[in-house]
Amino acid sequence: MILKLCLPKGSLQDATLALFSRAGFNFTISARSYFPTADDDEIQAMLVRAQEVARYVEEGIFDAGLTGKDWIMENNADIVEVLDLCYSKQSMRPCRWVVAVPEASSIQTVQDLEGKRIATEVVGLTKAYLARHGVKAEVEFSWGATEVKAPDLVDAIVEITETGSSLRANKLRIVDEVLTTTPRLIANKSSWNDVWKRRKIENISLLLGGALEAEGQVGLKMNCPRAKIQEVINILPALKKPTISSLSDEGWVALETILREKEVRAIIPLLKRAGASGIIEYPLNKVIY
Repeated sequence: MILKLCLPKGSLQDATLALFSRAGFNFTISARSYFPTADDDEIQAMLVRAQEVARYVEEGIFDAGLTGKDWIMENNADIVEVLDLCYSKQSMRPCRWVVAVPEASSIQTVQDLEGKRIATEVVGLTKAYLARHGVKAEVEFSWGATEVKAPDLVDAIVEITETGSSLRANKLRIVDEVLTTTPRLIANKSSWNDVWKRRKIENISLLLGGALEAEGQVGLKMNCPRAKIQEVINILPALKKPTISSLSDEGWVALETILREKEVRAIIPLLKRAGASGIIEYPLNKVIY
């Protein structure tokens, strides 16, 4: 059997393919091709704009796909959300859709948008946001380059941002947040009810989650005198319980644990001074609890 998988083309493409690679699924993409070849014969993939993924998955054109929560909501798609994956184009944090205005604008709050014109790609989300605040404004669809439209063409924009740098570069300031969004692994409802397809999607979900969990973490193992075990363990973060194994020399044990990579540089010298030796740091592809 084949699982038809829809992957996001555009800003999320490289980060998504890198995540799948760490999860063990490698895709080869020919120049200008929308059909990546997977090293898994049970997967048939296609690259589609993230804005359209949820709709195609809902319609059953694809069994599963990956797109942002924002586009699921914008399309009002009736799908199964299998996994929340917190990563973005540049980092491992969510993106935000925000209301932004020129730095010199008199607009300070959402109420100040009353009667104003707003440009955005997410018309439905923006209208719902305004309705929640009891504000009436004109919302128009933006085909791109939304940041440059204020103040000459519109009074405000609703735009997605990860760091806010693009908005600042265009001399815009954030007034309010409309939505925080993360990528989601989603499934067609009929496909989810199919035993084989559901198991395949669940396997992909498990491995993607493991790859994401491993991001920024490393393995650490070392040898330690039995007499120094507690002293060494006290150096490790409180929530990290190491695995302790006996060695052929009864006076020594082996310790192994997982740590945040940024913690290791401070911890290794302390471990060495406490008596640990043979300390090895190694990268992780997946961590599955």
